[in-house]
Amino acid sequence: MAAQKGKDLLLKVDDGGTGFITVAGLRARTLAFNAQSVDITNQDSAGQWRELLAGASVRTARVTGSGIFKDATSDAQIRTAFFNGVIKTWQMIIPDFGMIQGPFQIVTLEFTGRHDGEVAFDLSLESAGDLAFTAI
Repeated sequence: MAAQKGKDLLLKVDDGGTGFITVAGLRARTLAFNAQSVDITNQDSAGQWRELLAGASVRTARVTGSGIFKDATSDAQIRTAFFNGVIKTWQMIIPDFGMIQGPFQIVTLEFTGRHDGEVAFDLSLESAGDLAFTAI
């Protein structure tokens, strides 16, 4: 696979009616998966080496992004979802790989601004249920 443009990594949110809208103004975004293991080590474990229970991990996903507000529609979706504590369906499009879709909650929303620059934001989403992967 050839190198991909970072700008093609898209974050989209369900607008609650007509489909998904791209979160505009993002300059950086990250998708991270985690599988928290279940440790079943006990006094009978061979050589006292740690043992893990296969298939019993707690899987989570975290999406982070930062950028500037450029689009009133996606800005309103983010603001409303955060202040109402709503879990919405989100999509993360990974070029030449696939799409991750599922329920996420905004857990962090930060605003920054310098006197000689634009207002910027940072957001973090935590998975809140089953995620689906679709190959593209």
